[in-house]
Amino acid sequence: MNNWGLENRILLLDGAMGTMIQQLNLTDSDYRGKRYAQNPIPQKGNNDILCLTRPDVIENIHRQYLEAGADIIETCTFNAQRISMSDYGTEDDVVEINRSAVKIARRLADEFTNQNPLKPRYVAGSIGPTNKTASISPDINNPAARAISFDQLAEAYHEQMCALIESGVDALFIETIFDTLNAKAAIYATEKAFQTTKKRVKIMLSATVADVSGRTLSGQTIQAFVASVAHANLFSIGLNCSFGAKDLKPYLKTLSEIAPCFVSAHPNAGLPNQFGQYNETPESMARQIDEYLNEKLVNIIGGCCGTTPKHIEAIGNLLPNKPIRKNLSHNHDFIVAGLDALKIEQE
Repeated sequence: MNNWGLENRILLLDGAMGTMIQQLNLTDSDYRGKRYAQNPIPQKGNNDILCLTRPDVIENIHRQYLEAGADIIETCTFNAQRISMSDYGTEDDVVEINRSAVKIARRLADEFTNQNPLKPRYVAGSIGPTNKTASISPDINNPAARAISFDQLAEAYHEQMCALIESGVDALFIETIFDTLNAKAAIYATEKAFQTTKKRVKIMLSATVADVSGRTLSGQTIQAFVASVAHANLFSIGLNCSFGAKDLKPYLKTLSEIAPCFVSAHPNAGLPNQFGQYNETPESMARQIDEYLNEKLVNIIGGCCGTTPKHIEAIGNLLPNKPIRKNLSHNHDFIVAGLDALKIEQE
């Protein structure tokens, strides 16, 4: 099985897409282009449609990360499913958006691989959590209320995943998971998408920790989250967004000790300040990431909000000759999980 060489090296993931786009100060008309000129809903912030209206913007960001040394780049499709896109009135274009996003990323990844076949580049289809939660009520007066169902999530994910797979991604990256039920709908959708497309790609998961309690927004501990998704045939599991690298480390350490597969991390460049800017410099973030590497906590490392190609380059410079995290042997313990994990033992 091709594990992208992770048995022998640590792979470098790219950095932020959204905050890189924000730095360009694009106008609403930049987002709209001619195609969406008559759309009655403001489009500024709808980053994924730039794959259709300003593909040059997305191509340039991918190229910068590849030049910085990224082994894996993520498509600009974080919100490219019907649920999120309905806020912009662009839900009927999700298949085309995903196809265009993969086309841009695939062409560049292949270009860099051809330049140096000893350093192959991979494309991961970015799949965000949507803007709805399957586990938490949106109505404080009605705890039983739900904004969306498992089946609706799975259907939206399936449509997106089929477009990503058919267009040539190497992996599906279900990331920034704040609600495990959303993630389970996505995992269910992957298997259905594999059947539909008659093609399998790697499944990568990454959760986000809501606060210093070390729980997701829906209340699960890291241990409970892993128990809830361990049935899936995962290539990697990880943590992203949340905090800066330093504050994420204890939760990543917990994950690394129990993960049955490769482990990834792409933390923010610190927490945003009062102006919404991220303060961690490439040098300061790299110093924190260096601890991850020396303690063998990760197999895949990159950056989330606020990180730039300079951050990714600084992290990449650390990777040669670092010790490799080895996957754990398969765990046959019977573990169930609600908000916390419970191991059932004969005693």
